[in-house]
Amino acid sequence: MPLPGPVSMARMPADRRGPAELEITSPANPRIKQLVALRRRRSRDQAGVTLVEGQAEIELALAAGVRVQAIYFCPALASEDSLPLAAIAGERGAEVVAVSRAVFDKISYREGPDGWLAVVPAVVSSLDSLKLDGGKLGPRPLVLVCAGLEKPGNLGAILRTADAAGIAAVIAADPVTDWGNPNVVRASKGAVFSVPVASATSAQALDWIAVHGLRIVAATPDATQLITGADLTGPTAIAVGAEQTGLSSEWLERADEVVRIPMFGKADSLNVSTSAAIIAYEAVRQRMQAGDVGSDQPVL
Repeated sequence: MPLPGPVSMARMPADRRGPAELEITSPANPRIKQLVALRRRRSRDQAGVTLVEGQAEIELALAAGVRVQAIYFCPALASEDSLPLAAIAGERGAEVVAVSRAVFDKISYREGPDGWLAVVPAVVSSLDSLKLDGGKLGPRPLVLVCAGLEKPGNLGAILRTADAAGIAAVIAADPVTDWGNPNVVRASKGAVFSVPVASATSAQALDWIAVHGLRIVAATPDATQLITGADLTGPTAIAVGAEQTGLSSEWLERADEVVRIPMFGKADSLNVSTSAAIIAYEAVRQRMQAGDVGSDQPVL
């Protein structure tokens, strides 16, 4: 039944908006207010969900087996060739909702929106979900550890690198943000759904690494050893820290090897996502050179 007053949410005729079950035209709709509230971590944690905006990001989530709960699309923004996405999500159990341009402007959190937003279950991020020792992460995994990173954009960019390089997992140690942060999802281009992730304290992450027999290679500009001189072909955890503070003494003291990226300019550091990408692809280079992987195979 349509809600009274300025709130409009009506059942849609079958010949409009393709597979949409509902249409929402008023930004004052209570459901829209709930969507906006999900930008806050507390609201996401309470609801056990997160937001995914963008056609490509939603498609990657679906490809990774994510169960979309609801998908919202704006016919005024969505391209004609993207409309089948609504039908695909609907066939997989998602509620399909068409919204007006005014509504989408309110629920969108990115510049240049393409008219697509989905609600999905919260990202699984426990250390227990990461299976080594011949499990789904492989016998010689390469794991990235991001210690104390503050910016969602950096975490998301690191996930894009991890996906491209075939990294086994990314662990956020002492995280300031959560993996379900919409800006992490956006910056990762949806890779948060394709790369195993976990959140833990540094102590928990260090214990997990020790139990699973990974060597810790810690990156810091104060090291004398260059990254090209480190052996990254075995089970390895590469640790990077926040740009301002770097890795804590806890990580540096437990590291098996401390390395740096060669730098010849006046800047004293690189963006942490850039540093992680350089080190990850040095591992890819070493493993390919050793004949462990082919050009189209993961580095595990």
